[in-house]
Parts: sequence; C-alpha cells; structure tokens
Amino acid sequence: MGQKGAETRARLLDATQDLIESGGYYGAGLNRVIAASGTPRGSLYFHFPEGKDQMVGESVRRAGRTIADAFGGLAESKPPAAEFVAGMLSYLGDRLEASHWHKGCPVAAVALETAATNDALQKACSDVYGSWEDALRTQLADRPDAEDLAVTILALIEGALLLARAHRSRKPLESVARQVGALLG
Repeated sequence: MGQKGAETRARLLDATQDLIESGGYYGAGLNRVIAASGTPRGSLYFHFPEGKDQMVGESVRRAGRTIADAFGGLAESKPPAAEFVAGMLSYLGDRLEASHWHKGCPVAAVALETAATNDALQKACSDVYGSWEDALRTQLADRPDAEDLAVTILALIEGALLLARAHRSRKPLESVARQVGALLG
C-alpha cells in the first residue's frame, strides 16, 4: 500500500475511533465514518472489505495499542505500582478532558454494545483489555496477588472513566488514584 493509501486508511480508522468513543458502535455508522474521514465510499470497502466490523475491530486494536504504548512510556521509569496507576489515570483523564468529555475509553462502548453478539469484536476488545491487564501485572509482578489486582485496578479505571465522563469531572479518576494508592500501600 502506498503512502496515499496508508493515509486514507488512517483517516478512516481515526474517524471510526472518534465516532466510537463519542457515540459507541452504533454511532459509528458507515455514512458518518465516510463523512468524518472525508474519504470516498469505495475507499472504505477497499481498505475494509469485510465492512464495518473489520474497521471497528481494527480501530479498537489500534486505539488499544496507542494507550498501551502510553502506559509503556509511563513504565519506563519503573515507578512504584501506585504511581504507575496514578499516571495511567492522569493520562486517561487528560485525554477525556481534552475531548470536552466526549470520548472515554476506546474499547468500553464497543464491548458493552457488541461483545455478547459479535465474536470478532468481542475478541478485539478482550485482546486490548488483556494487553492493559498485562501492563498492570508487570507493574505488580512482585505481589502474589498481581493477577487479581490487575483485573481489579483495570475495572476501577474503567468505572472511573465512565463516572468522569458522566460527571464531566476528573474527581472519580482522582478518587480511584487515591484508593489504589491505599490498596497498594
């Protein structure tokens, strides 16, 4: 694929991610993706011959990698686990606030709307959440309960993102950061 093709594909994935985060799977209709990306309909089917589910799945995986990369950057300085989680929450809060509370987790809406009925999208969501759990497990490796703690902390983060978006406030993220600090203390 040439540079122009790669740019078109990236625009389609960017538009899909924006629409998913602000309106969920059903808010990312093909006509809306085409309009938001500024690409012709034929490009969508050229790059995603399997249609919307392929595009959404790739968008979820791509967004998941972006966030995982940010978490990896936080981990490079090898902070204590509580500081790592606080950094994750701060990053996610910055992202949410910068969108004027329109965009939360790039995975949650798709998982909630499709995981029970769409195996391919369920797998994409599960894979992304699994990578984030892995990042947490790595930070908690010295603890015997690292497996359970990683799942618990990710659930707290996801809940905090939902509440922060609903309240249009960072307070839920800050509360979770404090409680995780106490939990890991």
